[in-house]
Amino acid sequence: MRAIRPTPTRAWRADGRCWLARRKGADRRPAAIALEAAVLDRLPDRALLDILARTAHLTGWPRHFGPASGSDPKIRDTLGRYVVTAFAYGGNLGPAEVARHMRGVSAHEIYTAGNKHATPDKICKASADVVNAFTKLDVAAVWGDGSTAATDGSQIDTWEDSLRAESHVRYGGFGALAFRLVSDNYIALFSHFIPCGVWEAVYLLDSLLSNVSDIQPDTIHADTQGASLPVFGLAALLGFDLLPRIRNWHDLNFYRPHAKVRYKHIDSLFDDNVIDWPLIDRHWKDLLRTGISIREGRLSSVTLLRRLGNHSKRNRIYKALRELGRVVRTVTLLRYLSEPELRDQITAITNRTEAFHGFAAHLMIGGRLIGHNDPDYQERVVKFNELIANCAIYSTALDITDAANALAAEGHLVDPDDLATVSPLITRTIRRFGDWHLDLTPPKDVIATKLDLAPGALFPTTPV
Repeated sequence: MRAIRPTPTRAWRADGRCWLARRKGADRRPAAIALEAAVLDRLPDRALLDILARTAHLTGWPRHFGPASGSDPKIRDTLGRYVVTAFAYGGNLGPAEVARHMRGVSAHEIYTAGNKHATPDKICKASADVVNAFTKLDVAAVWGDGSTAATDGSQIDTWEDSLRAESHVRYGGFGALAFRLVSDNYIALFSHFIPCGVWEAVYLLDSLLSNVSDIQPDTIHADTQGASLPVFGLAALLGFDLLPRIRNWHDLNFYRPHAKVRYKHIDSLFDDNVIDWPLIDRHWKDLLRTGISIREGRLSSVTLLRRLGNHSKRNRIYKALRELGRVVRTVTLLRYLSEPELRDQITAITNRTEAFHGFAAHLMIGGRLIGHNDPDYQERVVKFNELIANCAIYSTALDITDAANALAAEGHLVDPDDLATVSPLITRTIRRFGDWHLDLTPPKDVIATKLDLAPGALFPTTPV
């Protein structure tokens, strides 16, 4: 094990306790700020309905919606119907409000499409189509490779007599949590609506396993609620690297591999806590069976982690998972102390998740209160909200690609490192209000998915 030595970001108190100094974020280069301003000036304004129609043509996400029977001869204009439905539910407007402001569509048609043609699983598959198209863009790889993601919850208000509604001291207000898994390239991979009072770590692994897109991260970041011993152990069994942002890490226990092991520089971090290796070895086959059952979908990680709570200390699976979690968490804590770059990465990715919450909330035109008591309805609103947010991110990424290529064609130097600082979570170019007119005309221009940033490369060649 590599020794941890004092660095400018880490020091030792007089009482022997280690502490971490606050790290200052790196300032953006002037060239990056100038590039962002130039790109923003070239981005076109688009209505939210137009964005949904554009992405529907380009990705085909409405293909997943439809009645349970597989066909409905009464439905007309399926593309337009499902685009309006995503707009009504994802914007938290509701069928009646959208029907009041649009011609040619009734509240009954939107309600039928939203409640009988769109299940949570179908919405997840539609969102996955947008994610898969997004990953094919060069600019998406500039922001991240998709190997890392983060989970976080954001409160959404509900009526007080709702089954999920709770008051939580951390969030304030009364409602439930939109728990989301967001990739390092800004796009959301999965969303779930959960009560405020639950331990968010319980749903962490379920979000990873429920993700059906082509982006399959193997490193997961979370806030302090993700630092649970059974979750650390189960994540290791499932092949995920759990690296949460840990608050008050010095209050956690470090475990020695053996009682006689001593360290030169970091021994004061360890007390007399020792890993019980025989316990892990004795129940190793049971742990493997548990991990395989979850991977194959025969056992829900949420159900397992709920049962393996603080009152399960006599359960052999809980005790073995907790012991394995102690091993993994000790190594993670040592990495957290010794790698400032890792702490920066965790902060950056979790900040992107929180930024996605704000972006998705901006698209909730009808407000942050879900005025319905049906848990299935609430789940569909959260998942539709993820869908329209992903559509807006994909559409903005296409526009950023066009803007960057145009700047390069004019002879400007476009550094990919500077372009990576331009976030696709841009709200100023999205028109949410005004006349809600649905235009289903397919895009005329061929979309550009490749970045060509060589200065002057896109100028037409002069024939010899």
